[in-house]
Amino acid sequence: MSRRSIIFLLALVCASQAVSFFDLVIEEWNTFKVQHKKKYDSSTEEKFRMKIFMENRKKIAKHNARFEQGEVSFKLALNEYGDMLHYEFADMMNGFNRTKNKKNYDLHKPLGATFISPANVELPDKVDWRDQGAVTEVKNQGSCGSCWSFSATGSLEGQHFRKTGVLTSLSEQNLIDCSAKYGNDGCNGGMMDFAFQYIRDNGGIDTEASYPYEAEDDQCRYAPAASGATDSGFVDVPRGSERRLMEAVATIGPISVAIDAGHESFQFYQSGVYFEPQCSNETLDHGVLVVGYGTTDDGSDYWLIKNSWGTTWGEGGYIKMTRNKDNHCGVATQASYPLV
Repeated sequence: MSRRSIIFLLALVCASQAVSFFDLVIEEWNTFKVQHKKKYDSSTEEKFRMKIFMENRKKIAKHNARFEQGEVSFKLALNEYGDMLHYEFADMMNGFNRTKNKKNYDLHKPLGATFISPANVELPDKVDWRDQGAVTEVKNQGSCGSCWSFSATGSLEGQHFRKTGVLTSLSEQNLIDCSAKYGNDGCNGGMMDFAFQYIRDNGGIDTEASYPYEAEDDQCRYAPAASGATDSGFVDVPRGSERRLMEAVATIGPISVAIDAGHESFQFYQSGVYFEPQCSNETLDHGVLVVGYGTTDDGSDYWLIKNSWGTTWGEGGYIKMTRNKDNHCGVATQASYPLV
């Protein structure tokens, strides 16, 4: 066979492989659209979103190759946010921001009760409040920066369960619509302590069933007859102390916390113990719920955290975040829970 013939055959093989790879990507893209019910306003937008999808796919594959080599402690995966640029994703989903609310925070100055460490108690090595029935199903905030409301309801749901023995899903929409004068800004962000203050002064919060979630700002429609729980104030866990947070989680129940979730690695987290070198323990942008803690078989301490991005994100809606590494991602910077 001549040299020219060999070059021609190699070119055909390369072309065939290129076509096969392109077909594979298109198949993945079509599957992604069907799985997550994606619809776009125009072919131009769809092409733009597919390009983002392909770039995210490439970044995730590169990260997971490092995971297989033992260079990182967690895996990533494409999820329903795979067609979004990171900045637009973070702007839409991360609704906790102390800087943004500083004026309201200084104006209202919510003062929590003092956290007193439990005496004569040996803390367990592992805690998971889901096993005790104190945690509702994973919820989905949709395209609304209302993470703070889900964190607040989750903590109150846990305390109400411990008080009554009944697990009642509470209304995030009630908080979005009705707690503005306390400093919250609905889908544009808020704080859990503001929510606890509103619930105390309001005399309750409606159930999820009576006041369902809409993922948008609406008129306040609180109905006292449909109230599912209330609180008498809240407790702030000492700032920055993972030991005190551990004490609270072990002896009190699920705890509201704010974290720095403003990284692509968080957007596409799938499993493992999350550690992001760029994480801040001061710049916090996302409200979540610590429902437990533990240590992996290889000795990695973690916090077990419930998110509000649905079950297709993370480990069924949960993430294990590094524990005992200098308050990683600020998990203990602004922790609190309601008094019932």
